[in-house]
Amino acid sequence: MLQHTFQTLEREFNENSDACIDGAKALVECACRVIVDNLDNPTSPVKPIEESPAFGAWVSAAVRVLELSEIRDEAFKKLISQHYRLTTTLGDLRNKAGTMSHGKDGFIEKLSIHHRRASLLAADAIVTFLHEAYLERELDAVLSKEPYERFKTTNDLIDEYAGLRAEMDEVGVPHIFILLPRHPGQEGQKQEELELTAAVSQILFETDREAYKLVLNACLEAKAAAPQGAEVV
Repeated sequence: MLQHTFQTLEREFNENSDACIDGAKALVECACRVIVDNLDNPTSPVKPIEESPAFGAWVSAAVRVLELSEIRDEAFKKLISQHYRLTTTLGDLRNKAGTMSHGKDGFIEKLSIHHRRASLLAADAIVTFLHEAYLERELDAVLSKEPYERFKTTNDLIDEYAGLRAEMDEVGVPHIFILLPRHPGQEGQKQEELELTAAVSQILFETDREAYKLVLNACLEAKAAAPQGAEVV
């Protein structure tokens, strides 16, 4: 959907259509939605609850979850305010431009190429500003929808200090034990462990989809080759 929106924006801008303003607005709103979805705290959410939140509401929510409005530096607060005004102006330009979101009959007026460029530049500035702030945030791995690669720093820390061992129980269920690091003075004590219980299929599905397919094909072949009613080992 995001790629489709971007392609529409490019096409409409190249064709000197005011509809590109709608595309610019959609990109900003999408960026804000992603940020809010990844950082919003379920116990005190800031996500807009209206059925059709205003454009500025999404930007305001993104600024709040990024905690940008809590910085005391007055110059930085003014910068936040200017970006918010840009979003409002972008919305006003979009509303005057035409039919894509509001169903008005025809274009109210044709905006100049300068207005269209201004709307795209404003959208670019807002998305870049929010994205840079987002990349600096330490995400909650439990709540975040970001992929594993996004947590490189914490991944490396865990891989350096934690260990791993596994064993199979009598019914064939693998048990994985995470070995927690020892603190100074605990050298003679039993190493603490965190047990994870998961089926082989779940481990494969969550960690390596290609390996999942490979193992699945091998199991299908084993099942087909086994005598009917025989147990596959």
